[in-house]
Amino acid sequence: MSNEAYAGTIRLTVAQATIRFLSNQYSERDGVEQRLIAGAFGIFGHGNVAGIGQALLQNEVAPLEGEEPMPYIMPRNEQGQVHAAAAFAKTKNRLQTYMCTASIGPGSLNMVTGAALATTNRLPVLLFPSDQFATRVPDPVLQQLEDPTTLDITVNDAFRPVSRFFDRINRPEQLIPSLLNAMRVLTDPAETGAVTIAMPQDVQAEAHDWPVEFFRKRVWHVRRPLPEPAALERAVALIRAAKRPLVIAGGGAIYSEASEQLRAFATATGIPVADTQAGKGAINFDHPCSVGGVGSTGGDSGNHLADKADLIIGVGTRYSDFTTASKTQFKNPDVKFVNVNVTPFDAAKESAEMVVADAREALVALTEALADYHVDAAYTEEITREREAWFAATDKCYHLGHGPLPAQTEVFGALNELMGDEDIMINAAGSMPGDLQALWQARTPVQYHVEYAFSCMGYEVPAGMGVKLARPESEVVSIVGDGTYQMLPMELATVAQEGIKVIYVLLQNYGFASIGALSESRGSQRFGTKYRQRGQGGHLQDENKIAGVDIAANAESWGLKVYRVSTIEEFKEAYAQAHAGDEAAMIHIETDLYGPNPPASSWWDVAVSGVSNLESTQKAYEQYIEDRKPQRHYL
Repeated sequence: MSNEAYAGTIRLTVAQATIRFLSNQYSERDGVEQRLIAGAFGIFGHGNVAGIGQALLQNEVAPLEGEEPMPYIMPRNEQGQVHAAAAFAKTKNRLQTYMCTASIGPGSLNMVTGAALATTNRLPVLLFPSDQFATRVPDPVLQQLEDPTTLDITVNDAFRPVSRFFDRINRPEQLIPSLLNAMRVLTDPAETGAVTIAMPQDVQAEAHDWPVEFFRKRVWHVRRPLPEPAALERAVALIRAAKRPLVIAGGGAIYSEASEQLRAFATATGIPVADTQAGKGAINFDHPCSVGGVGSTGGDSGNHLADKADLIIGVGTRYSDFTTASKTQFKNPDVKFVNVNVTPFDAAKESAEMVVADAREALVALTEALADYHVDAAYTEEITREREAWFAATDKCYHLGHGPLPAQTEVFGALNELMGDEDIMINAAGSMPGDLQALWQARTPVQYHVEYAFSCMGYEVPAGMGVKLARPESEVVSIVGDGTYQMLPMELATVAQEGIKVIYVLLQNYGFASIGALSESRGSQRFGTKYRQRGQGGHLQDENKIAGVDIAANAESWGLKVYRVSTIEEFKEAYAQAHAGDEAAMIHIETDLYGPNPPASSWWDVAVSGVSNLESTQKAYEQYIEDRKPQRHYL
């Protein structure tokens, strides 16, 4: 299009200009372009119904020339919509996302948790919380929080610490630099996360003459920084000197689409590859160098090798507390680190030799530089033994025949066997991520979708919607515990309304299994972790008298097809029926609150009371002191 086509101005409201601008933003990587903002989630109130709400309506029913569609979906909860957007972005390897709008006050504040989840997971989401009047004439407006020390603070300032970029639009002219910077952050592989632009409700509806050029198609190129030659040389020297190196593949290995290069690196060098929650599937589980999960929720194969490793090669990992087992996992006194990461902040962790680069490009360079390197035969044999032993342990956990109620590991085993290579399993919180990281045998980078950076209960329900929107061709299975379900079930109504097929697997054990087990191990006797009715005088009734919502009936009321099953064989039959159908469904199965869970080979630091009159806590504290002894900074 000629420059003349972009000459002049067009009169639009701030909200209309926002939607028009966003509809013409694209991301590009490796020559592939896609719309950056694929659509809009929004819940409307007085703060945005006549602003962004009107702009989305106009975009749908009477778009102006040169304005692309901005598909709108009505969610049920503001936190849920942000989770759905984050899940969509994760599935799209951070190259696309959704915008989310909410009304003033509680509506906007409901998005703060979702913003924190997105930023913690390094996932791009675009948020438009509504704000008080910029004119301050209606003051205090409905749902406005007043601060007697300043008139400049609103509840939306709570987004500042959980956003990678925050701005407030008090005048129309401010929108131009704000949106341009928002796109910069959303498409930056190192700096991405929640982008929050607070919108006073009067400014949203204010008209302004905008330069037409502001709305032209813009393509934001997602960079792949190459490794600095000197940094690469230092890393190669450390690898060549190592006798027991171990790769830890994190989420960056998947987001950079480096799976092929990771497999090639492992094949060429023989170096084993362990995974984090975000990195599982970066290398297929049946590759001879794949050793599974590492850290507090890892399996024996990865952890035994990590215990003795003399060099850890982190590829796209942020070294969460679970990955390092609270700084106890890497027990070799001489262990060193090489970190490949697009983010200097993460590359510097554990006193590592830093290779600040795109994971895919760094792996290509490392493989070339190590063309004549291979770990010795004894180490290769050890890797094979560890893999085979853990495969046997996994098979046992998957086929326990536990009774009278099945163990949740048996449900996971059935799903692992039933789901296809391109299907997607979702989870986030409770005891399940631990079992899944240890046991799940991921065959592709898309199959395993576990949010464990923020581990937010309730994520799984809206995440199913976001993932299915991102990959409609995949069967999407979201595994939900009964505790998690009760946190945020309402997006089931959105799934049903929009005809989005997700299979929800509901594990009902009438309590909080993960925190219950943790509580017991730390001397707190599972206090407050089981659903039990109270009797006369407020005392808990009999241990076996369970109180709890009928989740299956509740899911039906949201519009889902529900299958109630009791055994693993019935579960498999129900899955086949749900898979064959074209509607959202739930498979409801009761499981044993007390496990059994996979064998543990690592530790997690959760502080125990240093003084107590409870014998259980006293014993737990004594054990805690012993368990902490291996902790150290890696220097």
